[in-house]
Amino acid sequence: MGNYTDGFVFPIRHDHLPEYKQVAVQVAEIWKEHGALAYCEYVGDDLALEGTRSFPEMVEANEGEAIVFGWVVFDSRETRNLANEKVAADPRMAELVAPLTDSRKIFDAGRMAYGGFKALTISQ
Repeated sequence: MGNYTDGFVFPIRHDHLPEYKQVAVQVAEIWKEHGALAYCEYVGDDLALEGTRSFPEMVEANEGEAIVFGWVVFDSRETRNLANEKVAADPRMAELVAPLTDSRKIFDAGRMAYGGFKALTISQ
């Protein structure tokens, strides 16, 4: 139960999902190469529950935007910190992410919610 997980959620236009998915598949492999045990991303499908604040509200999603929810699992916070350093320095990441963050702003990190989490409970 000592795993450490980075979680994230962000909006992306529906019409850019195929392009984003191609990048995400490659990014996942880089994260795993640098220490991640698992890398998962999902697209929102059923995001409303009465009485709660939804993910689209949280990230101020606009009409035509999908919500991506994901996480990266590490064996420890230390491994995660080292992986973050390695991934940030990996030139492949810059090449992959540049087309998503150019003037078209397919991905806007300023609209992403992110955090690192230590295990509270795990049931498998």
